[in-house]
Amino acid sequence: MVQKRNPPPPRARAKAKAELSKPEPARPQPPAGGIPPKRRGRPRAYEPDVALSRALDVFWKDGFAATSLDDLSAATGMNRPSLYGAFGDKRELYKKTYESYRNRARARMGEAFAADMPLRPMLLRIYGIALDMYLSGEDGPRGCFTVMTATSEAVFDPDIRALVVSGLVEMDRFFARLFRIAQERGELSASADPQVLANLASATIHTIAIRARAQVPRAELEALVNGAVDMMVRG
Repeated sequence: MVQKRNPPPPRARAKAKAELSKPEPARPQPPAGGIPPKRRGRPRAYEPDVALSRALDVFWKDGFAATSLDDLSAATGMNRPSLYGAFGDKRELYKKTYESYRNRARARMGEAFAADMPLRPMLLRIYGIALDMYLSGEDGPRGCFTVMTATSEAVFDPDIRALVVSGLVEMDRFFARLFRIAQERGELSASADPQVLANLASATIHTIAIRARAQVPRAELEALVNGAVDMMVRG
């Protein structure tokens, strides 16, 4: 036997009708074209100095040509768009790392040159600082950034060539000033030529940089330095 359902009372029917007549809440509409806006790259949450230092380590170890953008992204933790946005293309980033290296080397050498010391211990201190830099590196000695990587790029890039030349001239001037002061103190003979000695001192820097990169032991490099300093002090 089929049971009949009683219709809802008039009050319930009116309430249900009112609920159905309510407008639906407004939904957010997409922008014109129906495509939501894309987020622009990665936020600038990195530290530029840290990223530049890590890029410097990669270039210093592998040089410009052998370093890929993927290598730089992995080292800095930045994707390619972020690298471009922060530093420009690969060559611009290389130039910035080279300038950073020069500033770092200038600061360390400047401390040594500023010390008031006799000529021989001063020279040995300078070469000791240079060896500390050239023999550093997680994967082995790296030598000098200028000598080992920048001189190659200087052939093709006039801006890098200008940086290299200015660095060489700056080093010669530092050493020349050192020898002039020593000559005024009587540590060198009056016939000694400070500029010639400065060129010899700079050449010694370049020699130990190349040999350090070739993993010549530090003891041998220090013996070379001692012999060169003996010649310079004799004028």
